[in-house]
Amino acid sequence: MKLPIEKLTNHANSFAAANGIQVQVKQSIDTLTSNASASYQCAPISLLPNAFPNSAFQNAKTLAPDFNLLVDRISKDGEFFHNTLGGEHGVISKDEYTKKLLELYTDIYMVHGKDDAKPNFAMEADVLGIQRSDYMLNPTDDGYGLKQVELNTIAASFAGLSVNVANLHKMLTERFDIELKEWIETNQEAVMGSDYAPSPDTFVGVPSNPALSKLPSAMHVAHDHYQSRFEPSHPAVILFVVQEGETNTVDQRMLEFQLWSNHNVPVVRMSLTKANTRLKLDEESGALYILPDTSADGAEGSIPIKYEVSVVYFRAGYAPTDYPDGYDGIEWESREMIERSRATKCPQLGYHLAGTKKVQQELARPGVLERFFDEKEIGTKENGLIDLDRMRGAFAGLYSFGEDAVEEDLVAVKEAISGKAGMYVLKPQREGGGYNFYSEELAEKLKENITIADDGSLKLGEDLAEFILMQRLFPPKQTAVLLRAGLVEGTGESISELGCFGTIVRGHDGVVLHNEYAGFLLRTKFSDVDEGGVASGFATLSSPYLC
Repeated sequence: MKLPIEKLTNHANSFAAANGIQVQVKQSIDTLTSNASASYQCAPISLLPNAFPNSAFQNAKTLAPDFNLLVDRISKDGEFFHNTLGGEHGVISKDEYTKKLLELYTDIYMVHGKDDAKPNFAMEADVLGIQRSDYMLNPTDDGYGLKQVELNTIAASFAGLSVNVANLHKMLTERFDIELKEWIETNQEAVMGSDYAPSPDTFVGVPSNPALSKLPSAMHVAHDHYQSRFEPSHPAVILFVVQEGETNTVDQRMLEFQLWSNHNVPVVRMSLTKANTRLKLDEESGALYILPDTSADGAEGSIPIKYEVSVVYFRAGYAPTDYPDGYDGIEWESREMIERSRATKCPQLGYHLAGTKKVQQELARPGVLERFFDEKEIGTKENGLIDLDRMRGAFAGLYSFGEDAVEEDLVAVKEAISGKAGMYVLKPQREGGGYNFYSEELAEKLKENITIADDGSLKLGEDLAEFILMQRLFPPKQTAVLLRAGLVEGTGESISELGCFGTIVRGHDGVVLHNEYAGFLLRTKFSDVDEGGVASGFATLSSPYLC
């Protein structure tokens, strides 16, 4: 199974340069404050696609609209958030960031005017959701099935780059089909079994990825609906909230440029820090304005006129590091001002909280999904209804350390500290990669915070409240060549994680205006690497080769 790696790498790098599969090179402080131009390099990619069962891929697509709707229903249930995240020994007792989110949500969406002296127009706002549900394959009695790793409800990235990575892999596998035949067949067997033979009606190959058209299309739906409702007197724009020193700019710019070329919708980019002085909330109407600033310079340039913000799309704000001025600082002031406006948020605070790991764990409890759907909505997809059995079947084992821990949770904890730590992952309420505990580190973390009584019963330490315990998944291993900055990082056994995008627009009156599957990405890493984020340096962008 010898590959012409040099030739394939040369083609991949040329294609990446021609099609924007790039990330911005991180600049030093001195460079950031100078007039130096940004430089770019090839994004971390897998040289070739990874085999993936067509049936599992179609299952993920089918689930996307249902998970969109679930997140929307959860976002309106303040009691559920307080029961799940609150309490004297709950998540918010140890996680200051989640506590701040829940406090803002309570002030803005549960009080909303009763005892609130601040202007609040959040209940008049529509909602835009751009979710990405991440899955791994996991062994079943007859092969591999789909299990959800997490549901991302804020700053779900790489929609733009993943489209072009799929195009790259489609080109390579078709252009060099003879040279890649043995490689592909070997990886197919690793996933599908040695007796694999595709049926005549099964698509084999890299599927088309609609993410770069679907995500901007959903933003356009939200933008248009805002304009039809409020008829703004100033030009309306979509605001991208971004990180200072962001390196994944190309992925974001692809969405921005699609909004302009396909929908004539302009975008303004701004950090939460700068938003504190460059945004203003109209306390009479609830409109959110970007103020003119002809003195501004730098990469984003000046703002020549006053704009009204129709949609706020967060690509920042998902971690405490995005609020460097502290919990009473200017970034949180910006987040609150945005949330209180009538602008459509992506996500609003309820959607953001719905993506926490503790909520994910609670949803896996028997009977909890039924809380969010009327009985008449529940049924099979074939009948156009919400298939809760299909959704529940995608959940991995998820276990609590809180006051709500039941016998099933305690059994899992006992296993994790009794030689089976490798069967679990310890997860905090964080996004971005690099925060989880695995294997011996997991066991040590638990033992530090657990007391075992003489009768064998467990007393869970309060510091574990911000974590959940998750069943570790074991996707099939297949050979991959991974590239970083255009250079071959190595060749070896790899595992992959499928991300499935979904978009939803819900009006302030509760009417769902748009809800659909919106594309995919695949992330691949060497199998001896525990963490999985691309931006955090653990994984690479890839594509599924359906079989």
